[in-house]
Amino acid sequence: MYPSTVMQHAPSLHAPWAVRAETSRGRLYPEPESPTRSPWQRDRDRIIHSSAFRKLQYKTQVFVNHEGDFYRTRLTHSIEVAQIARSIARELQLDEDLTEALALAHDLGHPPFGHAGEDALAIAMKPYGGFDHNAQSLRVVTHMEARYAAFDGLNLTWETLEGLAKHNGPLHRPSAYFLEYDALHPLELHTHASAEAQVAALADDIAYHSHDLDDGLRAGLFGFGDIAHLPVVGEALTAARHASFDVPIPRLRHEMNRRVINALITDVVAESHRRIAALAPRDADAIRLHTAPVIAFSDPLAEANRVIKEFLYARMYRHWRQARMHHKARRTTGEMFAILHANPSLLPDDWGKRAGGGADAKRTAGVVVDYIAGMTDRYAMDEHLRLTDISVSG
Repeated sequence: MYPSTVMQHAPSLHAPWAVRAETSRGRLYPEPESPTRSPWQRDRDRIIHSSAFRKLQYKTQVFVNHEGDFYRTRLTHSIEVAQIARSIARELQLDEDLTEALALAHDLGHPPFGHAGEDALAIAMKPYGGFDHNAQSLRVVTHMEARYAAFDGLNLTWETLEGLAKHNGPLHRPSAYFLEYDALHPLELHTHASAEAQVAALADDIAYHSHDLDDGLRAGLFGFGDIAHLPVVGEALTAARHASFDVPIPRLRHEMNRRVINALITDVVAESHRRIAALAPRDADAIRLHTAPVIAFSDPLAEANRVIKEFLYARMYRHWRQARMHHKARRTTGEMFAILHANPSLLPDDWGKRAGGGADAKRTAGVVVDYIAGMTDRYAMDEHLRLTDISVSG
């Protein structure tokens, strides 16, 4: 059912429930596999060399790119997620390369300006099926990347595509592109993904909390006194102070942050070991077909993460300084969409050809959203000026 030309690599030292190269379901377009790299090492390398991955360097994580050189971007976030994910995968005897590939690819579909840009595109695309950055990530790696003579996209393995689609769980109401691609190359959207994909999803949460605390402190949106009451964070801050008296604030911030990351990773590993032992899965499919995730925080740490997330929403994501920037970003993105959708002749030539002259509003909307979603923050700001400011040539 699934075309495959995967080589029979030597059996790995992974746990029985890890995804294995020798049982891979292969690629949509058969290719000879590398004699020196596993299928997922090759997927990882294709992701790293993609133009979409490079663009993450100039896409918003929380702070718009021009707000400071030291804040996280989508690229540095993705690298931090990959590092955390590999650490967890190693402890659980999973395939580290597949886990890393999924961590590096999970945000490829994010538009400029982070969630503000995504909100604007979701509103603009509501009459045409909506916008979802997870579906856009799949679209990027299966269609938008144009690097190879024989196919569109990166022709990643079934296991990587499945994990990208379902890393947050089964898709009970998949968006249009998930359904479109699934009809061509079924990804079993109703089941859980592999343990490797579940690890990538939890690593995303860990990275978010740790680096958003770090960036929020750096930006002065809150201070150490504001976070001392938070579960996990407060304990980490106390331990950091005891271990490093009279150190400069940046070092205290780092000492606290690394303890937060360690506590969250340690909990995920322990809880996942417990769940895997209870399930006793014989293979990766047993993980996929289970009724609940096997990679998870314990109940106390899940509650702690909820409290941390609530704090970050209240004191960082909805801070008035951030709210102003998000307002401008939503307006910029929405105005670009409205202008280009109404006037597709303003699109660059190659994109204008894809729009087909604008006769079909839904087709034009799809082209415009692909064009905007692929922009960096800087390009989006410049393009908005070219479209709206008569003093700027364009």
